[in-house]
Formats: sequence, C-alpha cells, structure tokens
Amino acid sequence: MKLGARDGRSAGGRIDPRPVLIVTGLVQEARIAAGPGMTVVCSSSDPQQLRALLTVFDPTTIRGVISFGVAGGLDPSLKSGDVVVATEVLAGDTRWLAGLPLNEEMIAGVALGRRRVVRGSLAGAEQVVVARHVKAALHSETGAAAVDMESHIAAAYAAEADLPFAALRVIADPASRALPALAMSAIKPNGDIDLRKVLRGVARNPMTLRALVSTGIDFNRALRSLRGCRGFLLGGESLVAADL
Repeated sequence: MKLGARDGRSAGGRIDPRPVLIVTGLVQEARIAAGPGMTVVCSSSDPQQLRALLTVFDPTTIRGVISFGVAGGLDPSLKSGDVVVATEVLAGDTRWLAGLPLNEEMIAGVALGRRRVVRGSLAGAEQVVVARHVKAALHSETGAAAVDMESHIAAAYAAEADLPFAALRVIADPASRALPALAMSAIKPNGDIDLRKVLRGVARNPMTLRALVSTGIDFNRALRSLRGCRGFLLGGESLVAADL
C-alpha cells in the first residue's frame, strides 16, 4: 500500500480513512501522540510485550506505522531535545528503510527553539543502552544517531504487513550521559514512572540524586521537543504522507 506524497491519499487517489499506528515505549509518549486519526500502542519499554501486542493487531485496520518517542543518543553531537527523523532502522544484520517526507524547508522551519532536527539512522535494541562506553561502541559499529527499543520492531511489523513506515525520535539521554540504574528499574508495566520506587532508591543511596535530577531534566526537555513534533503525525506534509 502507498500513501500519497501530500495528502495521505491512497495510490488510487482516494483518501484513506484508516488511522495510523503510532508505536511508543512510554505512557508519556503515548499521551502526546494520542488523538483523532491515531491508534497508539505503548510497549512499556518491553520489546517482547510490544511484539505480543502487534501479533494480535490487525494490519488491515491501519494505513501506516510510525515509531514515535524518545531515544538514547549515540551521535556525540546530539543533545537532549534534538530530533532524529529516521532514514533507516538497524538491528543486527537487518535494515529497514524509513520514509523521508520532511523537506528541507520544513526542517528549517520547525519551531523547536534551539533544538536540532536531523536525518539519520536508528539502532534497535532489546534492552536499554545505559553506559557511555556501550553507546560509543554501538555508534562506532552502526553509525546510528540514536537507539531505542521500539523502532526495529515497528519497522519489522510494517515490512511484514507491507505498510508505509516512518520513525521520529527525540534524544533524551545524550551519548555523553550514562543512565542511572534506578531510573531504568522504576518503569511501571504501563510505561509510567514509579515515583515511590525512585524515592526509596534515593533514600537508600543519596548519591544517586544528582544523576537522577540530570536525567529528569534531559527527559523533560525531550518530551517538550516531542510535543513540538506532534504535528508531523497528521495530515498535509506529515510523516505519514511519504510515498513509500
């Protein structure tokens, strides 16, 4: 199936009324993406759960797939809040091409303050990439700009169903920052953050507080940028409107 280059029309010229499937990892991302014309799936940062959800999802009910959310930075030049529009998604020896619907004029005009919008590849991972040296190794191996745990699964699903695919990810933790283990262990099954667990962890080890605060600042900055990208998911010259 192909979507029209401008208006989301089908190859035959008719407007396709079906929604777009938005694949997210966290409930905060899902809330930003939710709205008319969208069907949102949240993996709760669990790749196996995402695969299970997509296994029972009927691909004939949607007209395209978008991976949308935050990511870990691999390119050292990218800062928290910078936006990566995927050219491709990599996982192991497999590559999936993504649409490039944003033209240069749109990229230049995006109102995200000082945040950059770049095109680049995304690496798929089955676990959160925490350590700085692991990020550096993955960047050296793949050349990817960022890493997340949903895009490769969404891309594989779209390819299997012969659906258009795109991915937009905002850098939360840059390549230079390691993620605190406590922050990773405090994600609830629904993708939200378990604040009580965070507070208990800080009480046991106050030295983690500074790292958690820095991580929280980066994450909130990424969510602000992600909200600014919400319009790319809809109508006109949107991410879905690529002729793939």
